[in-house]
Amino acid sequence: MLRVFVDSDMDFTPEKAAEYGFGLISMPYSMDGNLVYPYEDFEVFDQKKFYDRLRQGVIPTTSAISADKYIQYFEPAFEEGSDVLYIHFSAAMSATFGALDDAVRRLQNKYPGRRFYEVDTLAITTLSYNIACEAGELYRRGATAEQIVEFVEKERQHFAMYFFADDLTFFKHSGRVTGLAATMGTMFGIRPIIYIGEEGKMVSIGKERGRVKAMEKLVSYVRDLGRDLTDHRVVIGHSDCEDVALEIKQMLLDQIDSRLNIELVVVNPTAGSHCGPNGVGISFYAKHR
Repeated sequence: MLRVFVDSDMDFTPEKAAEYGFGLISMPYSMDGNLVYPYEDFEVFDQKKFYDRLRQGVIPTTSAISADKYIQYFEPAFEEGSDVLYIHFSAAMSATFGALDDAVRRLQNKYPGRRFYEVDTLAITTLSYNIACEAGELYRRGATAEQIVEFVEKERQHFAMYFFADDLTFFKHSGRVTGLAATMGTMFGIRPIIYIGEEGKMVSIGKERGRVKAMEKLVSYVRDLGRDLTDHRVVIGHSDCEDVALEIKQMLLDQIDSRLNIELVVVNPTAGSHCGPNGVGISFYAKHR
């Protein structure tokens, strides 16, 4: 048998993970001195409460999980005689994967007959969610671990994501935008357009003045780079600004194709600690990233 895991940094809720038969690994963040594991320390993510705290000036930090924590997730699968596949967010964005390697070594020493597979989406949040959902369709149809890994490695560069945020303070603290650029953006309403590059890192590739211009820019990327859009879902992720996400959804339907299958998801709190509130991104199948 095969058990497949994803993580909460990929915008999966327990309900959505269960649709594909995925196990869900919780990636923690710290707020007010408390370490919080999403969907373990709470059942439902209260996006408004979380992002309102950020709007009030609270800046959470994120943490890597330990090898022991990984073992807690994976060992029950090995005990029951299953192999494990972990589809995860970009290793270029976190130090947690050193602990993963340690956990896997310990488990394979204890369960030498079991196999562990992993595949990096080279993405995070809505982009990794989109990739993993397509991999999940294969899993539900009975694909092997090797087939799923091959699919993700072959197709991940054909899934793109472009996004912006209203307040760059959080990118400044996470090191994603230079301090001067973050200050200027907050002062003058400049919104950097950011995408996730081929190496799984966030890259600023331009800027727009005002939310409307930024929204139009995101839609233009879908128009220019999109490929076989009606054959794949388009995912709009937002950090507690559903009204903006719905506006973008309507723009996509009106300007690109009314047949698009568009899904809205909420950016998880761990990734949201870096992007802050009022961020919006579009993930779609593309010619390239």
